[in-house]
Amino acid sequence: MIPVRDYRVNQRIRSKEIRLIGETGEQLGIVDVSKALELAKNEHLDLVEVSPNEDPPVCRLMDYGRFRFLQAKKDRESRKFQKTNEVREIRFRPRIGDHDRDSKMRRVRQLLGEGNKVKLTVMFRGREMTHPELGITLLRNVAEGLKEDAKLETTPSMEGRQLHVVLAPIPKRISETDKVDEQEEGIIA
Repeated sequence: MIPVRDYRVNQRIRSKEIRLIGETGEQLGIVDVSKALELAKNEHLDLVEVSPNEDPPVCRLMDYGRFRFLQAKKDRESRKFQKTNEVREIRFRPRIGDHDRDSKMRRVRQLLGEGNKVKLTVMFRGREMTHPELGITLLRNVAEGLKEDAKLETTPSMEGRQLHVVLAPIPKRISETDKVDEQEEGIIA
């Protein structure tokens, strides 16, 4: 279950006096807690402390179970429309073959098409560290090959024995021919 903010309810309220709000939102004034609990019990509702930092604390008469259900439902709905951007990683070696590089570039293009950012990493081993320019050249060639699909988000940087750069997808624009096709489909349909 989705965690909902913990509220003090009924007997867990510690104050002696509270500012009470009715079920429909009307102000009932400053009341003794015992009187408010009795009022809540008579109406088959819960007394919920909604603003504990006020003086006196603000409490409301409500059905706490229903309130928690609605809060969880609202949280689920808001989470549906959140887009999480994943950063996917593709690793290269400085002495990678042309065909292997092209194959990895196709995979990068596919990931960018899905809307993911892609981190290109060149891993160096042993004496390869003495020639970081090979890795920079490789990353530059890959970025040049993908310039229609991606933009460079970070410049090449070394972290230990790895050289990396991050590419972000370029949003696709609707071309004029696509607009004309959509209009014709609208006329036909």
